[in-house]
Amino acid sequence: MFPLVRRVTAVCALSTALAACGTAQTPGAVRPAPAKPAAAPHRPPTLAPGPGGLTPVFEHGPRTRGKTVALTFDADMTADEGPRAAAGEHFDNPALIGTLRRLNVPATVFMTGRWAEQYPTQARSLAHDPQFEVANHSYSHYAFTGDCYGLPTVSGDRMKTDVERAYTALRTAGVPNALPYFRFPGGCYDQRALRALSGLAVTAVQWDVVSGDAFATDADAVARQVLDGVKPGSVVVMHCTRSAAPVTEAAVRTIVPELRKRGFRFVKVSELIGETGGHR
Repeated sequence: MFPLVRRVTAVCALSTALAACGTAQTPGAVRPAPAKPAAAPHRPPTLAPGPGGLTPVFEHGPRTRGKTVALTFDADMTADEGPRAAAGEHFDNPALIGTLRRLNVPATVFMTGRWAEQYPTQARSLAHDPQFEVANHSYSHYAFTGDCYGLPTVSGDRMKTDVERAYTALRTAGVPNALPYFRFPGGCYDQRALRALSGLAVTAVQWDVVSGDAFATDADAVARQVLDGVKPGSVVVMHCTRSAAPVTEAAVRTIVPELRKRGFRFVKVSELIGETGGHR
């Protein structure tokens, strides 16, 4: 609250109130400085919509503005995998997150609503850690096109609802600040999918480096594929699910020091979008 500066009233003229009024009117008294207005909430940069309001797609940052690279991790979990989680299958990867923290690597996690519901404590931890940012990866992890790596598909009339449901699930899990970025499950999209999401004011985030960590068993091979593909401004897609990407954490322990040795700086996707000319 702002401090109240009381007016000097006529009562101060009375001899019985001279002492009190003298305190308020002492020459040279320092008044409290007015409080500064609260800073406007930070708005992450987004790309401008395409023709007809079509959802914009981001794949990588500038190639000529320094050696930056964004590591991104998909926290996948389809809407019907709850029984598998209950039976002991791990769709999370605490060791990976711990390694990123230990190595001080900022990262962007694209989280499904279903994952956030299954692991709300981890979702909240990521959301409140300034080293990470959390974005939308759909609620169901159903594909937005046909023939997408065998994923079930979501109908065109439910695509927008699925994305909105994911934001609701993230907020309920304790992620109030999920970014206006959306990653299509499997990276599969077409013009119909982009039109379906028009009006949500999201930027679709893809990548230019595929790590190959999904279902991989050779961490060195994953690391080599990333190291061979990274360029300035690259976005690397990896996964944050032990059951589907069991060697990712080990690969990261190789990738991070090697890229730093090559002069790369790790950033979040939001920084790359801002460098590309994203609007706030």
